[in-house]
Amino acid sequence: MSKTRFQVAKPLLAVAIVAAAGIGLARGNLHAAPGEAHPAPLDLHALMSDPDQARIDYIEQCGGCHGVRGDTVPAHLPELEGRVGWFMCTPEARAYLIRLPNVAHSRIKDNAELADMMNYVVFVLGEGSAPAGTKPFTTEEVAHERQFALTNKNLTAERLRLTTDLVRKCRAPESIKQLYPGEKL
Repeated sequence: MSKTRFQVAKPLLAVAIVAAAGIGLARGNLHAAPGEAHPAPLDLHALMSDPDQARIDYIEQCGGCHGVRGDTVPAHLPELEGRVGWFMCTPEARAYLIRLPNVAHSRIKDNAELADMMNYVVFVLGEGSAPAGTKPFTTEEVAHERQFALTNKNLTAERLRLTTDLVRKCRAPESIKQLYPGEKL
């Protein structure tokens, strides 16, 4: 059976996107402006078993809507870049990230691989927003939380409830309540 051009080109496109996204990682900071100080690089292997696969999984599973760097604008979806780590501040908000339907029902069936992808989302895309000392997602935690996928809740209302709690309990910035910069609440 011969492969179509798309079947051949798709992996090559994913590699090109990953390489482009990896440039920021190699520099240790996806968000630093020219001339800005760069914090110490993240030890990605301490957070996930295969950082390259986690990045590929994110790009293939989430990047189409949330953007390669987690900056969804102009889409009206929750922006991840520099923000998503705040959800690790409370057990309920942390569980929410895994219980989101597109995460819990992901085509990634391996819980360790999904944990790695979510750690990529939190610690790389959300760089600097996770509270100090935040533990990465574990295989066991992902397996457990996937059983409770959100199905009948208004996700926008649930997110607003959780982010209001994050502002109150964790001193997250008020802007975390917005799905994306510039949104009117």
